[in-house]
Amino acid sequence: MTVTLQRNTQNLTEEEIFDAHEGGKLSIGSTRPLRDMRDLSLAYTPGVAKVCEAIAEDPEVARTHTGVGNTVAVISDGSAVLGLGDIGPQASLPVMEGKAQLFSAFAGLKSVPIVLDTQDVDQLVETIAAIAPSFGAINLEDISAPRCFEVERRLIERLDIPVMHDDQHGTAVVILAALKSALKLVERELKDLKIVISGAGAAGVAAVDMLKKAGATDIIVLDSRGVIHESRTDLSEVKAALAAKTNPRDVTGGVNEAFTGAELFIGVSGGSIGEDALKLMAPDPILFTLANPTPEIDPALSQKYGAIVATGRSDLPNQINNVLAFPGIFAGALAAKAKKITPEMKLAAADAIAAIAAEDLAVGKIVPQAIDPRVAPAVKAAVQAAAEAQGA
Repeated sequence: MTVTLQRNTQNLTEEEIFDAHEGGKLSIGSTRPLRDMRDLSLAYTPGVAKVCEAIAEDPEVARTHTGVGNTVAVISDGSAVLGLGDIGPQASLPVMEGKAQLFSAFAGLKSVPIVLDTQDVDQLVETIAAIAPSFGAINLEDISAPRCFEVERRLIERLDIPVMHDDQHGTAVVILAALKSALKLVERELKDLKIVISGAGAAGVAAVDMLKKAGATDIIVLDSRGVIHESRTDLSEVKAALAAKTNPRDVTGGVNEAFTGAELFIGVSGGSIGEDALKLMAPDPILFTLANPTPEIDPALSQKYGAIVATGRSDLPNQINNVLAFPGIFAGALAAKAKKITPEMKLAAADAIAAIAAEDLAVGKIVPQAIDPRVAPAVKAAVQAAAEAQGA
């Protein structure tokens, strides 16, 4: 079984791109009119003092009588921006503004882009914690590994509002949703699958956790030096933790050893996988080559060997795009007044995305399109229900 990869010509010109960003992509406006002195007295002094006193007495009032209840901070240090790498905080701002646009367009949430001129973990945590009272949730964005793991962990422990590093968990949710669809088409079970993940960074680590939570039992992770296994002496703390929960067959070596007999490849690292490795896989493998703009496996080779193929590109079928996940996840968490985004909430999000894909399931349609208006409401409802069931 193969899929024909057809490119959609977008023909974006440089002039169009810069015009779309000129002056910034966001605006701030009032939700109430200021027509006369009475309006001013209600919105500001003296009326505002009553609301301030109510919040001081009961902080939950801030959720209903300020913008906190539906406002997300999108925060980055500019250290891992798209495929551009460490370009600094100010250069990352167009991405953060774009993320805020997506929150508004798909989930009706207000969002504020914030870039911080530090890559020190302690400073990031302290600064974000200090501004957290202004927001209902924190979306960490484009922070490089391994610092992103510690920043997220410490903020989750410290704050009583949802915190999620989308590069980790949004990607993992959509990967799982796409895989659920793919497995239906090839009539295989996740628990029986031999899986190879290339990349031990933010997305790779989260994908391992998500797949294991969903029932995967045989995952091998590759980094730039080969298969991650417990006998290696060069592993960081993060990779040592990966080794402890993956590679049950204790495979050693490099790409060829990892690919032998594998039925699913997930690439979240860049790099390049050649035809020799693909020949070693089980027949009709599932290939998720998510590096963007250049997939880990050449699209022509993916078409030749893969039963089902997904990429990170919008001009190829089956785009694994975080926008399918994060607007609804944050909207559901805020609607439930959740203090954390739990694994169960993320699994619910993946199920909701897969359920929409199931309505029109095909080899080239294992996930909905990124702009599908059904997705965010469905994910919101599923996440809210999971959060309320857990008391998260």
